[in-house]
Formats: sequence, structure tokens, C-alpha cells
Amino acid sequence: MSMRDVNLELASCLYDMVAIAGDSQRAWGYKRAAKAVLRIDRDITPLVTSNTFKSISGIGPTTDRIARELIVDGRCALVERAVLEAGKEQEISRLHNLRRQYLSRAAVKEIVSRRGRPARAKYRGDFQMHSIYSDGAETLESIVNACLERGWSCAGITDHSYGLSIAGGMSMERAVEQHAEIDALNRKYGGRFRMFKGIEANIRSDGTIDMEPHEMRRFEFIVASPHSALRKSIDQTERMVGAVSQRGVAILGHPQGRVFNMRLGVLADWSRVFQVAARRQVAIEIDGSWARQDVPYELAAQALEQGCIFALDSDAHSHAELDFADIAIAHAKLAAIPQAKIVNYWPEKKFLEWAAGAWDR
Repeated sequence: MSMRDVNLELASCLYDMVAIAGDSQRAWGYKRAAKAVLRIDRDITPLVTSNTFKSISGIGPTTDRIARELIVDGRCALVERAVLEAGKEQEISRLHNLRRQYLSRAAVKEIVSRRGRPARAKYRGDFQMHSIYSDGAETLESIVNACLERGWSCAGITDHSYGLSIAGGMSMERAVEQHAEIDALNRKYGGRFRMFKGIEANIRSDGTIDMEPHEMRRFEFIVASPHSALRKSIDQTERMVGAVSQRGVAILGHPQGRVFNMRLGVLADWSRVFQVAARRQVAIEIDGSWARQDVPYELAAQALEQGCIFALDSDAHSHAELDFADIAIAHAKLAAIPQAKIVNYWPEKKFLEWAAGAWDR
């Protein structure tokens, strides 16, 4: 399961230098270089050894030197010395924990291209994405066309529920409008594409969902996700167990709520959460949004061992972000999740029967 991701290692070193540099101009330069590295879609090793790395926009002599040390020595003495001289060992160690089990763009591309399953070519569609009905940038019909361009045959629209006002949560009146539009699109694209009526509900601090049961039943499937108390160091096992125990919930969305280099997210006894989710057949999401990658491959492998099923989603808020589904697929490959255990590969009838069964299991 483990692999070396040199691009991510280099970006992490550069973010260490950002932390050391504080608010200076140098910090801006290191951050720019880190982002440039993460955008590269191939292993930087041959670029560095062939002396072409510095020709990439955003890459300067110091970044090139750090990259060479990483490739030759497997570590970077320059960055290590800078951390010690700045007296920031504890801060940098904390930041390293916020970058674990993420994948660079290059790593995702390589992993997804590997033979075996889950196969990118068989991926039917994404079950977490957002439109102009909440905080997304795209119309429903444009989303249909963007999905068709990627060879997908279905998608689940999951705009935020009304309880998350900061994300433009959708009122039930707006949900009625959205469902009418989805019905019209399904008639128009019948036989080519099927759009499912979903919602991303918010998990409150007590583990309940921010919608009433009769409101939840208007949707074909429910994603329940944590959006609060994501920086707290308290145990939130009961909150997450409560969410996967609630009738109607089909998918546990971005379970940890982690964000790269910013927060660890929810702390919980995930074994207990996965045990309940497996019993109720609530899918554990691998959210492919680059900054989230949640749950990551090691935790996904644990969930698989406990009998869980999965949803591999992009959490897209724009067309370009639909490609984040590849990140979710890459984590699923590293976790060796069988395709049959992933709802995105199921035929329409099986998906709908499973989602409806969330009220009875």
C-alpha cells in the first residue's frame, strides 16, 4: 500500500520553509513553488536529473537544490537545518501530521493508470457534487454535459442542506425547483444519462442530521458530512456513530473533515464508526477533493477490513473539479477496495434499492 511520492515530499519541504519564513516575501515564493510542484503531473525525478526542473514556472534555485537532496539522499539537510535554526521543530512536526496520506497529482495519475480494479474506465458517476443551487458554480445541465464528456452515465447532485447557511444551503422550496429541473433533464437525456436527487446534510455536534425525516425522504439518497468542530482535539466518536446510525443516511461524506496542511479534522474511534456503518451498509466516502482526500487509503483499508462499502466522489464545485474523482479512485486502488464494494460502479437499480434501504436497515 505504501509508496514514495517525491512530488509530495518536495511540496512538504517547501511548506516547511513557508512556516519558517513567516509573513516574508520568501514565504510567498516557497508557497508558489510548492503549488507548482503539486500541479506537475509526472514524477519530478527525471526533470531534476536532466537539469530541466528549473525551467518550470515558479521553480527557483533553492527549490531545485531541495529537490536534488531529496532525490539523492532521501531527505533534505537544507530544510532540516533551517527548521533547527528557527527553533520550530514542534511546529513543523505538527504540520507534517497535517500532510500524511495525501497524493500529488503525479502520484494520482500513475496509480490510476495501473491495471486492476477499481478501474477508471468502469466508473459510472460521482455522488457528491455541488451546483448553483448551493455553493457550486455550475448549472445542472452543464454538469450533465461535463459528466458525459468524461464518459460517465450518471451523477448525484448533493447541494448543501439549509442548515449550512455559510455554504448557501438549499431551502426545501429550492429543492422542489431543483427536483423539477432534474426530472426534465432526465427526460431530455434519457438513455444516455441519469441524474440522482441527493443532498449533503450537515452532521450536528450531537450526531443528528440538520433535516427533518420527512424532508430527507424527498431525496433519492442522503450524504451526511461533518462541517463543524473540525479543529477540536476532543473525541467525537459518538457524533459520528450517531450519524451513521440515523435512518435515511446512505453515505458518510468526508468523514474526518481534514484539510491539507490546515487541520486533522474529527478525532474518533473509527473502528467503532466503521463497525456501525458496515452493519447498516452506510457507504464510507473517499472524497477526492485535492485538499481533503478523506478518508485516505490507510483508513479506507481499515474500513474495508471491517466490511464497509464505499463511495468515490469528487466533491466538485466546478467542472474542472470533477476530475478529483481520479484522486478518490487512486486512494481506493491503494486500499485494494473491490469494485463490487463501491456504489459508483453499481447499476442504477441496485444503487436506488440500496439508497432506499437506508430507511429500513
